[in-house]
Amino acid sequence: MTTGATVLAPTRRARLQRRVVWVLAAGQVLGGLGTGVALSLGALLITRVSGSPAWSGMAATMGTLGAALLAMPLARLAQSRGRRISLSAGAAAAVVGGGIVVAAAALGTIWLLLGGMLAMGAAQAVNLQARFAATDLSSAGSRARDLSLVVWSTTIGAMAGPNLFEPGEAIGRSLDLPPLTGGIVIAVAAQTLGAVVYLLGLRPDPLLVAAAQPSSSDPAGHRATPQPDHVPEQRHLAVLRSVPAARRSVATLALSHAVMVALMSMTPVHLVEHGASLNLVGVTISLHVAGMYAFSPVFGFLADRVGARWTILLGQALFVGSLLLSALGSGNPDSVTISLVLLGLGWSASTVAGSALVSAAAPPAHQPRLQGVSDTVMNLTGAAGGAAAGLILAGVGFGGLSASLLVLVVVIVLLQGRR
Repeated sequence: MTTGATVLAPTRRARLQRRVVWVLAAGQVLGGLGTGVALSLGALLITRVSGSPAWSGMAATMGTLGAALLAMPLARLAQSRGRRISLSAGAAAAVVGGGIVVAAAALGTIWLLLGGMLAMGAAQAVNLQARFAATDLSSAGSRARDLSLVVWSTTIGAMAGPNLFEPGEAIGRSLDLPPLTGGIVIAVAAQTLGAVVYLLGLRPDPLLVAAAQPSSSDPAGHRATPQPDHVPEQRHLAVLRSVPAARRSVATLALSHAVMVALMSMTPVHLVEHGASLNLVGVTISLHVAGMYAFSPVFGFLADRVGARWTILLGQALFVGSLLLSALGSGNPDSVTISLVLLGLGWSASTVAGSALVSAAAPPAHQPRLQGVSDTVMNLTGAAGGAAAGLILAGVGFGGLSASLLVLVVVIVLLQGRR
């Protein structure tokens, strides 16, 4: 990695870190708006175009698969050009994907629609990389807190997104677009603004600055020697193979994400099939998203003070409550809504603490691509969970789906006891 950055005094570095967190937060507000719209509309749009709810799980699957496929390329771009270029390029890819989704809906072409949703997964990849970008200049004692603040900022846009059904439909009608695509237009506009925020705001680039800092300049000992221009790919994978903490953290993130995606992606379909209005679906997803992001600073504080493993176990306890409630109360919309809130809280605790462990699991020279590997595995697992969820829903219903996910929670808990 070529940096061109200068060594910073601790006070100047702290000021830069605060500004970086604010810029990332602004980008995440806009990115969250687009993601929230896509999460809510994806399953419904694909069901409409395909004509079958059996395809509904493919909406979350393609989004998470797209995020998985783009995680490593964006990590490599960050390694060579910095976070500014990587994040803005990812947001631009999501804009292109949104355009394809609208075109596919107009043409009624399911495969083109799936391709557009795949490209829109870039927004999820940017969302995940941004949380790691918050740790580039952070100290060891504030890593989880800084990360969680960027995760928290997604709350604003992501909560608003699912409630833009009606404004989105009004925009769609004014533009003579197919039903359910006006919200996608809103997502495209939000991602475009997000790309501009990252491109203009991340100057100087936090990852490039961090690479230029010698270990002696960091009183917390968080950064080591400058990163080399090129770190072979096999060395990053070797870190994952040889460091138990890295493997455990990546597995925890991946399985927790699979639990969340599987249940969340099927909820709009389940509610609509039982007579719920689009407004109720929007409120339910909004509250779920609030659980995912709004309390992340609390979990960041707990991870820094109490320990990341204990915070992850708290997240799994919240998962258990969510899954039991949705399994036993699948016919009650209120129970489903509360279940989705608990699901979001469990995901937040597990993701904030697990991401902090990933950032601490390898030397600085290995971190960007190790983070990319983590995001790839996380999203591939989420894609598999979304695909399987549609089949399980068709076979055993929403309650059966919820009960089956308890198996993954048990595996995550067992991982926390391993050394």
